[in-house]
Amino acid sequence: MDIPGAQESAANSSNSSLGATLSTSQTERNKSGHIAAHRQSFAEDQRRPPPSPRSHRHPSLTQQAVQELMNHPPINRHANPQYAGRNWQEIAVGELAVADDVKWTDLDESVQDATLTLLKNHPTNAVLVRETPTSKRAISTFDYSDLNAYLLVVVGLAKPEEEQIELYDHIAKSAQAQTPVALREIQPILKKSELVALPAEATLDAAVEAFGSGIHRLLITNSAREVIGILSQLRLLEFFWKEAVNFPVIDRLYGSVLRDLQIGSTQIIAVNADGPLADALLLMHNEGLTSVAVVDQGLNVLGNISTADLRLLTSTNNLPLLKRSCMHFISVILNERGVEHGRDSFPVFYVNPYSTLAHTVAKLVATRSHRMWVVETASPSPSAPATPLLQPVQLGVTAATAPPPTSVTGVGSSSSPGPQPTVLVSSQTPSAPQSPLPGQSFSSVPSASLPGAHVSGRLSGVVSLTDVLNLFAKSSGLRPSDPSEQRARRRRSSSASVRPSLDVGRGSVEFRR
Repeated sequence: MDIPGAQESAANSSNSSLGATLSTSQTERNKSGHIAAHRQSFAEDQRRPPPSPRSHRHPSLTQQAVQELMNHPPINRHANPQYAGRNWQEIAVGELAVADDVKWTDLDESVQDATLTLLKNHPTNAVLVRETPTSKRAISTFDYSDLNAYLLVVVGLAKPEEEQIELYDHIAKSAQAQTPVALREIQPILKKSELVALPAEATLDAAVEAFGSGIHRLLITNSAREVIGILSQLRLLEFFWKEAVNFPVIDRLYGSVLRDLQIGSTQIIAVNADGPLADALLLMHNEGLTSVAVVDQGLNVLGNISTADLRLLTSTNNLPLLKRSCMHFISVILNERGVEHGRDSFPVFYVNPYSTLAHTVAKLVATRSHRMWVVETASPSPSAPATPLLQPVQLGVTAATAPPPTSVTGVGSSSSPGPQPTVLVSSQTPSAPQSPLPGQSFSSVPSASLPGAHVSGRLSGVVSLTDVLNLFAKSSGLRPSDPSEQRARRRRSSSASVRPSLDVGRGSVEFRR
């Protein structure tokens, strides 16, 4: 018996099988065609191999080319329309004024509050001091050199004149008791130089002439004599570095080497790496300096300590660092930079006599330093790279055998023209190292362990912001005064005496000349 539904189902099944067979056959033919085409394409590619990636590689720089790039860093060659075609001597100082650089404190604020404001004001490293909170006229400044003077009083290192003994004792006792000390009270110990101001419409030639004479910063005022900006040596040098393409007189100086320009000084003051940090602070205060080189027994530059590094001493927990070595403090500075920037940082504060002015200015701007130390170079060729020392530097001056301050003459390169350099190394004799306070952990950091410590050279000179701006002024026909007069004035305004004992926390350290 036939079942119609079953016959119909069988017919449908037969049709499905036939369709599947046709589909499979079509797929196989397509696959075979694809394989044949792929084989043909592969054969053609073998006959015409693709070009080597090496043909598209940029040529590598030789070591000589890399060193040449370091010695002659590229200068901005894109003319700023604001200054293109203008004589830099006719540019108004007000055009360089930045209102955010002006930070105020007043005489009745505490030194602690003024210090907090100073720590936040990185561009100028200075806070303006006014008589009242509403005034816009500055009567003084508060900077890191002032903070250094205050710190030396607080820890008992500064020796006052007879009529100031009571004042010094009052300041020290108040600070130790954590009683606020007003800026008004410490003005007699700062002995500040007179402020120099220029109206906003004054031109840059007046500023360069002042900076080339040794002035470090200028106040920019409006017609009402209110301060609207601060122009520092570093800010002006940074301007000339970025805009040199617009000023041919400045631009053509950058290709010259320091030796040919005969720029800088061969009279250098440094501190020994094994000497206590207090030596460096006293030296900067007594000599009116903002930074000193740290050297080993062979006068090789190991680092740099500036008054701006006092930001690490604003906590009483860090005051024992004053009794630690300068080399240890450099390791603290590097560690702080690593935490702040998230990476290791070893700024290079030295150049050699064959470095170009461009190389020197680039370093000054990049490190925001006031001076570059000039070290002897192993080769007069600017393309010859410095060779690191193969053996660790042995610091021969120990805490137990440190000699008195030593003047070393004739450490410069014999091929350098002019007078031989004289380096005064301050090395006072401390007692045995003190144990740290409870909760403090200080480990000895040898100079050999610091990166970059052995690629500098023997200290032979120094180039400062003042020296560079003095060169710019003279090359442009200006007549700046002798910077040494301003330096001597700063030294006379500093307290040159020191008390022969240091008492911080517990214990004491004896210093002797």
